[in-house]
Amino acid sequence: MPAPRPGYQRQDTDTGIARKSLDIGGSSSPTSKSKFDEAEQIGGDKNDTFVTNNALPLYDGEEDKIHDEGVTTAEDLVTQVIHVEDDPTLNPWTFRMFFLGIGLSIFGSTLQEIFYFKPQTIYVSVVFLTVLAYILGEGLAFIIPRGGTVGKWLNPHPFNLKEHAAIALMASAASQSALATQALAAQQLFYGGYPSHAAGIFITITSQLIGFGIAGLLREVLVYPTKLLWPINLPVTSLLESLHRDKRETRSKLKIFYIVFIVIFFWEVFPEYIFTVLEGVSIFCLASQNNLVFTNLFGGASGNEGLGFLSVSFDWQYIASLGSPLWMPLYTLVNSCIGYLGCIILFMAVYYGNIWRSHDFPFLSQFLFDGSSNGTSYNIYNQSTILNPDFTINDGLLQQQGIPWLTGTYVSYLITSNMGLTATFTHMLLWNFDDIKYGWEWAAPSNLAKCLNPQFWRFWENQETPEERYRRKENDPRIDPHYKLMLKNKYPEVPLFWWAAVLIACFAVGLACLYVMQSTLPWWGFLVATILSTVFMLIFGTQYGMTGFQFNLQPICQMLAGYMFPGRPLANLYFTCYTWNSVQMGQILARDLKLAQYVHLSPRCTYTIQVIGCIIGALFNYVMMLTIVGAQAPILTSIQGSNIWSGQNIQQFNTLAIAWSIAKDMFSIGGRYQWVTISYLLGFFVPFPFWIINKIRPNRFVSYINLSIILWYMGWLFVGINASILSYFVLGFGAQWWLRKHRPQFFIKYNYIVSAALDGGTQVLVFILTFAVFGGGGNPVQFPFWAGAPDTSIHNLDYCMVNSANGG
Repeated sequence: MPAPRPGYQRQDTDTGIARKSLDIGGSSSPTSKSKFDEAEQIGGDKNDTFVTNNALPLYDGEEDKIHDEGVTTAEDLVTQVIHVEDDPTLNPWTFRMFFLGIGLSIFGSTLQEIFYFKPQTIYVSVVFLTVLAYILGEGLAFIIPRGGTVGKWLNPHPFNLKEHAAIALMASAASQSALATQALAAQQLFYGGYPSHAAGIFITITSQLIGFGIAGLLREVLVYPTKLLWPINLPVTSLLESLHRDKRETRSKLKIFYIVFIVIFFWEVFPEYIFTVLEGVSIFCLASQNNLVFTNLFGGASGNEGLGFLSVSFDWQYIASLGSPLWMPLYTLVNSCIGYLGCIILFMAVYYGNIWRSHDFPFLSQFLFDGSSNGTSYNIYNQSTILNPDFTINDGLLQQQGIPWLTGTYVSYLITSNMGLTATFTHMLLWNFDDIKYGWEWAAPSNLAKCLNPQFWRFWENQETPEERYRRKENDPRIDPHYKLMLKNKYPEVPLFWWAAVLIACFAVGLACLYVMQSTLPWWGFLVATILSTVFMLIFGTQYGMTGFQFNLQPICQMLAGYMFPGRPLANLYFTCYTWNSVQMGQILARDLKLAQYVHLSPRCTYTIQVIGCIIGALFNYVMMLTIVGAQAPILTSIQGSNIWSGQNIQQFNTLAIAWSIAKDMFSIGGRYQWVTISYLLGFFVPFPFWIINKIRPNRFVSYINLSIILWYMGWLFVGINASILSYFVLGFGAQWWLRKHRPQFFIKYNYIVSAALDGGTQVLVFILTFAVFGGGGNPVQFPFWAGAPDTSIHNLDYCMVNSANGG
């Protein structure tokens, strides 16, 4: 961190004026008990500290021992990990905020699109962006003169928490890979291109912002409740507070952060480049290097290699590829671990039982295969032989070519994920009915009747004041204490019609562009996509916010498109773009709205920076997609790609578009893979047995089971690098069970800051290596082969046997 300049003293940038704390004692306690025993709350003391049963208030200077009984509820987390304090005088509207926010948005969106075309998809983390924003923000505050006209406009005060959070949130909104770029890339690579670049740009922008509008309209249920804590935000918020609170208070946390950040930064050079065996160590493959059964079961250090059972990974990039296990709630870890073990049993049984001719195709793959494939030669299905000039399916040509085949493990993934998806609806209605009901209160007949009143449509009149809103919300026990504090401090809210305006404008522009692009998606299909996005956002967004588990909706979106638009794969691509992508983006933006709430950033500032971030991100996603597809088309359409570039995501997207376009032959009743469709129906009934058992005889373990999560994880290993899963669960249970139960004070103080440091150091190093030696900025530089970095044409990275048929 830059040293302060003379005359620019920095003791605590966010405490120049006494903070306002919210007395939340009692008023925000949940209406019902958690699965754990509730902690009693005592408000009004120092920092509105929460204490457990029979605990005494702390005296000044006393060691903080309030967490010795453990952290039990969502409210414990959001009031003990995060301070319920705010300084409303902090100003985020600065030159630094816009300059660095826009700069990091360009950087993050460019980097994420590059990563999306890699053999293993990597995600730019909010922690990484937060660390960069801090370094650059402090640098600008040090470099830019403070005095005179320049200082007044460009450097009016020290770099503060809300300025920092605004930069990170703008960059986060931008640093997503828009699914529209996949649809456009698929149209370019497999369908001969598309007619308008301008329409392509606006499709990319609108598909992102539609989700933003929906998330904003549903923020009463997705953002404001305490139990919607969005666990992934906890390490980011902890990091922000540690960087900006009184250094005497956070000195030990910052020290740990810097130590872990530096150690992981240098360590990651080894598993990533020098000593790649550390990516996944399998003692079974080291003992038997010529056994394909061992490869399938124990291998997993290379893409689509195997299930990685009992492999140990020392590479944090892959351990935390779906989110750090240190912040993943124990509830999610338990259910995902059960599903993971079930996945191994299911995949091995399907493959070695030769179900769906599994032996004739790869163990793991997402391609469509020709029926002429066998165990020694895998032949990719040629989709161009069944398409008309307008890229619709020709039934006569399809019968001549034959129906394509899928690998057994991929079909298993589709079945379990489909069951998990419909099980989510039932599970949420059975176990979280009050939350769902709360989210749909706006649809009550009495509220809908208000729409008939002309006064309702005069949105520019009679807007609710912050004082009125606070009076309406202050006694609601479901509302997050951080949001109550913001209401108390009179932050102007974003009117509903701002969010509605974004949604309506994007719908109109998107509809026009779809016709320009000759997408074959009719207007009513686009309308259905928007309605489904709203329903999915409420159901799956609520689950994501409570559990940290984000469900993959791509299969059901492509299934629905297949039956609504048979024989039209392009319509399938774009329908999925405006459902799955919109929901995914909406969930990310709802998550960031919650982060803004935790740091008490003005709602109107959050709205502005998220819109700017979405637009910048979409533009640079599109530019990078054009660049990569234009330069790397042969590699992107090849079977294995290269060690630098891969078209696996586009190929999988296109595979399902073709397969569901011929659903009557592939997935309908009587079709080859009819259980893929039947599984949707079965999923609705799966949660009932455990719910009924718990109703008859309440049991903590039974209430802990979430079959929708378990079922999704039963197909988890169908793609990618799987050698890191054991390490993921060991670290996750170590932090969220042992540490949280036996060392709660240490857990509160250090767990999330350590998670932030691990993510930040790893992402900085991976970014540097991408352009220094991995070929992101030119030709790759291969580290010399040795025992710790084997030649993957001879062995997989973990020394498991290579299947020679994969090159067929």
